[in-house]
Amino acid sequence: MILVDSSVWIDYFHGTATPETEKLDVLLGTEPIATGDLMLTEVLQGFASDRDFNQAKKLLGALTIVEIVGQDIAIQAARNFRTLRTRGITVRKTIDTLIATRCIESGLILLYSDRDFDPFVEHLGLRSAMPAG
Repeated sequence: MILVDSSVWIDYFHGTATPETEKLDVLLGTEPIATGDLMLTEVLQGFASDRDFNQAKKLLGALTIVEIVGQDIAIQAARNFRTLRTRGITVRKTIDTLIATRCIESGLILLYSDRDFDPFVEHLGLRSAMPAG
């Protein structure tokens, strides 16, 4: 299953063409797509109009929604953060550490455009939906 990060959904809903939004276009309707509860919040809070909010909520609600955090993920995310820090890498957002850790622990592939996930791919085994390049 491919988990789609809010960084991609936000560009997608804004109509911004990126390699990641083009990949999402291809995946929708052809592959099992999921998003996370935290991403759902991040995306929906950005809509100014009720109409846009409700349309996005309907689209996203039709997907599998993965619960990102629980005690085990929270503890492993702290371990992952510390591991990266020992390598001189500081992840800027705790939420990204939680999302990456959920994907690693659950074997989910992540479609993202936020560079904070790159160290998780490089050092901790996070699988990216985009080809390496």
